[in-house]
Amino acid sequence: MVTLRALVNRLIPAEDHPAGWEAGLDTFLPRILAGDARRLAPLVETGLGLLDHEACARNAGGPSCGVRFADLAPAEQDVVIEELLDGEARAEWGGTDPEEFLRTVIRLAAQGFWGDPGNGGNREGLSWRLIGYRERPGSASWPEPDDAPPPTVDWDAVAGHYDAVVVGSGAGGGVAACVLAEAGHRVLLVERGEWLTPAGLRADHLRGQRRVAVNGAYDATAGPPAEGNPRVAAGLAGDETVWPDDARWNNNAMTVGGGTRVYGAQAWRFCPEDFRMASLYGVPEGSGLADWPLDYEELAPYYDRAEWEIGVSGDPRGNAFAGERARGYPMPPVRPNAVAGPLARGAGELGLATSPVPLLINSTAYNGRGGCLNCAACVGFGCPGDFKNDTRNTVIPRALATGRCDVLTGARAERLVTDSAGRAVAVALVGRRPGPDGERGERVLRREVRARAFLLGAGAIETARLLLNSPSAREPNGLGNNHDQVGRHLQGHGYAGAHALFDEVVQDCVGPGPSIACNDFRHHNPGVVGGGMLANDFVPTPLQAYQTLLSLGQIPSWGSAAVRGLRELYPRLAMVTGPVHEVPSPTSRVTLATGVRDSFGIPVVRLAGRPHEADLAAKRLLAEKAESWLRASGARAVFPFGTVQATHPSGGQHQAGTCRMGEDPANSVTDSWGRVWGHANVRVVDASLHVTNGGVNPVLTILALAYRVAGRAAEELA
Repeated sequence: MVTLRALVNRLIPAEDHPAGWEAGLDTFLPRILAGDARRLAPLVETGLGLLDHEACARNAGGPSCGVRFADLAPAEQDVVIEELLDGEARAEWGGTDPEEFLRTVIRLAAQGFWGDPGNGGNREGLSWRLIGYRERPGSASWPEPDDAPPPTVDWDAVAGHYDAVVVGSGAGGGVAACVLAEAGHRVLLVERGEWLTPAGLRADHLRGQRRVAVNGAYDATAGPPAEGNPRVAAGLAGDETVWPDDARWNNNAMTVGGGTRVYGAQAWRFCPEDFRMASLYGVPEGSGLADWPLDYEELAPYYDRAEWEIGVSGDPRGNAFAGERARGYPMPPVRPNAVAGPLARGAGELGLATSPVPLLINSTAYNGRGGCLNCAACVGFGCPGDFKNDTRNTVIPRALATGRCDVLTGARAERLVTDSAGRAVAVALVGRRPGPDGERGERVLRREVRARAFLLGAGAIETARLLLNSPSAREPNGLGNNHDQVGRHLQGHGYAGAHALFDEVVQDCVGPGPSIACNDFRHHNPGVVGGGMLANDFVPTPLQAYQTLLSLGQIPSWGSAAVRGLRELYPRLAMVTGPVHEVPSPTSRVTLATGVRDSFGIPVVRLAGRPHEADLAAKRLLAEKAESWLRASGARAVFPFGTVQATHPSGGQHQAGTCRMGEDPANSVTDSWGRVWGHANVRVVDASLHVTNGGVNPVLTILALAYRVAGRAAEELA
């Protein structure tokens, strides 16, 4: 520990604050190296020994000279660190890479020091005070937590037959369960994750769903755990098994409420052009661009229903991109962040139309819950005050209140079971429960539940997997897949925009952050298919800001200059960004992997393809427009990003398109009411239905489609 302490205290030296070890890394590093980062422990242990050997060599001593790294003067220690980071291999280090060792310790030290105090490395929030970051206004306090046990049903209490089984409890599945139960039908809502309380989704900056990619070793709080949940990513070098902490896995939250528990809650409507992209732009070569089998006017009443039943705060004025509205939003916009003023002035100079960002967040008390406290930890985290409107605190309680909905957690749908005529009659479920008293380990439980209807809302990747894993004699390649369409056109959102540094303070940690948006570039851009919305981003965590400023070359990774740089630049850092309206490609797809299975023995997905090259023009457009907007707003330095072609599908948090709706079974998976072709009692209620995914966050469209599809299902079950 002596050598580790000396090293850490040069990486984060004391100035007008304690050094890293005394600031909490004495607790964090041993704990993390024995836990989440245990695979890195051998490298760190070996490297520390070799670091002492390096100190001996510098003092002309042998292996037993007794001089350790900690015995060197601070300036000498810094020279050793700098030389070992030069990337040159050293024979005396054997097979250990000194640069890899030091980069690993630097990364772990930064995660502990700049991460949340709950992980032990940022004692009493020391580093946050240094840069002016605060989680919530000092006078604000969270409501008392609801410690009531989750209203779930035990595995053994699940009935053998329901009117409908809904798979997945996110945006689509949660709405579907509510609509069906309130229509008088008996519903089983199946969720592979657990029912996490607000306290169970605390703002853990290392394990939040939007955690910094280099954190690697940490499982996301909202799941799924890495262990037992592989996927296969296809690449130029061949297939590779990947895990949920790898970007190619395309992670999404798996808990009751799904992604709505941790989303940023931007509640944009798709605009009329989004539903007729092929008619508007033609079909780029190699793409699967197509029109939707419905238009904006058909979906508008369901957008309105979602906005008022789930709850959206915003101001419809200025959003001329959208079609006609029946009424405004039920709540006014949330409080703006400090960057909104400069961006408004810049937009005025450029003649850009702007508006507040509509959010599925209570800006005032609504639906029996309070209004947002403007905390800084929103996207990627659960809301401790339950001000964020997710399906777990809105529609699922309504479904439960009918007495006709059972919620089963910790269970996944393995396959849909069909009868001899090929009709879906049951769903095969699998889960784990603790073994009987006195037995070690867990029991794997399997059972089939019959139903009259099945509504699939497991997310575009897992919904496709379920259909593909449900073959029959009539459909040997998967349910609804005789035309090889299930799993194709996987899409999400690539992002483009620009970071900027201002002379004035533009980051006051007023959350959630997105305060001002421009929709001028969503369509009708010369030479571009589609486009996208631009808005300022969510409040960055200190660890995210450290990574951003490091990647931009504005701070070093270690030393006093790193801490001073973050202190100076965090309040002056801003970002304008937006999602690009992707052009779907039939080769960007989900299939079943050969020979790779999850911990239950179920074949996992293989993800192949990449976004269509036409997206690059849209990315360049958004980056250019973001840069010009930030410069007009007074930024002294601007750094565009996002203009590089992705090498794997972008089906992450906004995954969509694998079971898209259409008018012809030859090129779609469902009809315009979400019914899988040839299976009138199997419907899709998530973003798998999306023909295109819009140039905005798609959750409001998922909610609206779920109201529409589930409403028709309820009528047909009556």
